[in-house]
Amino acid sequence: MQQGTTRDGFSSKFGVLVAAAGSAVGLGNLWRFPYMVGENGGSAFIIIYILLMVVLCMPVMVAEFMVGRRAKRDVMGAFDVLAPRTPWKGIGVLGLTAALVILGFYCVVGGWTLAYMSNSVVPSFLSQTETYANSFQNLIAAPVQPLLWCFLFILLTALVVIGGVKNGIERYSKILMPVLFVMVMVLAVRALTLDTEMKGLKFLFQPDFSKVNGNTFLAALGQAFFSMSIGMGAMITYGSYIPKNSNLVKTSYGVMSTDLLFSLLAGLAVIPAVFAFGISPSEGPGLVFVTFPEIFSKLPLGNILSLIFFVLLGIAALTSSISLFEVLVAYLVDARRLSRRKAVGLVTCIVCVLGTLASLSMGTLKHLTIFGKNFFDCCDSLSANILLPLGGLFICLFVGWYMKPADVRDELTNGGTIRVPLFNAILFILRYATPIAILMIFASGMGWI
Repeated sequence: MQQGTTRDGFSSKFGVLVAAAGSAVGLGNLWRFPYMVGENGGSAFIIIYILLMVVLCMPVMVAEFMVGRRAKRDVMGAFDVLAPRTPWKGIGVLGLTAALVILGFYCVVGGWTLAYMSNSVVPSFLSQTETYANSFQNLIAAPVQPLLWCFLFILLTALVVIGGVKNGIERYSKILMPVLFVMVMVLAVRALTLDTEMKGLKFLFQPDFSKVNGNTFLAALGQAFFSMSIGMGAMITYGSYIPKNSNLVKTSYGVMSTDLLFSLLAGLAVIPAVFAFGISPSEGPGLVFVTFPEIFSKLPLGNILSLIFFVLLGIAALTSSISLFEVLVAYLVDARRLSRRKAVGLVTCIVCVLGTLASLSMGTLKHLTIFGKNFFDCCDSLSANILLPLGGLFICLFVGWYMKPADVRDELTNGGTIRVPLFNAILFILRYATPIAILMIFASGMGWI
């Protein structure tokens, strides 16, 4: 497929925004953000997180959108078009690998959300005799049940992606994102009524900078980086579907703002409730699947609130898995000339295999380790500590140093039809600030600093 060939795409600017925001808003916001805040000192972490999102991460998103739209190709083909016969194609390899590795464990977590969604319908779920920690461990260690939920989650993702960009991703994003927003608002309001002593709000909004150190900055940048779906090829792929009349800077700002809003609402939904019941906000990943059933069991209409929460979590997981699926499907359609239906079928089969390994590694195959980690944790660590930072780093270097500034300006200004007042600042950040920051994240993840 050559540059400029007609292909599927988003039908409206709102469609672009909700689809890209759906990719960014996911488990990283509703599952990871609250406990990252809890582990890193509360509101001081949030302030740093916001600054880094605006100053460093948004320009990277602009760069990914720009590469995708200019090439009108998938994450691999984009570099064949913009940098033919050069090693820059390795960025595409990193993007495809990252998307596949993340899906390998992400679909398992998505399956857990569906399992808890189903459990919430059963009245006895919140009055069980065993502890919620044991209940969760029994679920993830079982050989069959979590696999079935994992496969169902993969199937739901595939059914959306098979519809294409306009009729699949855009259509369902327009439904799922507003529903997700309403749900998280309901939970945030309910949580605020529990925190009568306002300990949660103080933790969220009274900064204590005495606890800030270098690791706080690294943790905040890492959270912003992963939360915005940067470095995995998703925004390059979505960028290839963006119309030429869309303002990429405004679109990136809209996605960043939406992502940030959901993160803050997630904090409001989780932290006050945690403090109200005397639970540590730094409980980690178990905060969702262990702690929240405990919280809901002590509330009026607990089953309904539990159902709402896990439906919310499932939607967040689905909107992000859709974008990861599309990275792989777009490559197979563009480069391998497969039909969308065949491409979705192939990706589904591959992800089911990886999901099986990741799910069973929590129980039946837990004795099989890679560098001391089970398959699930290995996928998580490989993507977070290596693939995403490297992908983001090379995107910055490609746009900042390889592409001609005139071509960058032409794409950002839509051929000179719109103004981009901060163009020089964006270019400076892509060339210097963000690569240095990403290298620090990478060094931290590798244990070098």
